[in-house]
Amino acid sequence: MQADVAQDTPLLWVLRDTLKLKGTKFGCGAAQCGACTVHLDGKPVRSCVTPISAVAGREITTIEGIAATDIGQRVQQAWKILDVPQCGYCQAGQMMSAVSLLKQFPQPTAMQIAQGMKGNLCRCATYHRIQQAIQHAAATPTREER
Repeated sequence: MQADVAQDTPLLWVLRDTLKLKGTKFGCGAAQCGACTVHLDGKPVRSCVTPISAVAGREITTIEGIAATDIGQRVQQAWKILDVPQCGYCQAGQMMSAVSLLKQFPQPTAMQIAQGMKGNLCRCATYHRIQQAIQHAAATPTREER
């Protein structure tokens, strides 16, 4: 996809306003809360402070695209099974960080989960359910194992 916008436009606003991908949320605008997390070349970034000029020719994955991967599907399913969201506003960013964490640590420890998720805030404090969902997703067999 392409967008005709100023080079300093934050990726978040290109996704939401220009490309109409509304899953990525605006939280703080200062890369502190994680609500705007997307993957850039497979790594989590805060789209609210990432200028569009920094993403040209690179692979961007939003919450709308994580179901294309086995890990993304397992995370989405775990979130549903464990009824993780309360208000739900931060959950897209939480899930994007969880997918990245599970790519790095397929069987993460509680400490690795805490470290990997520490930049994502949840004002409803569903942290315990988020940790449980990540553990559930890690324990769910992959497509190849089924």
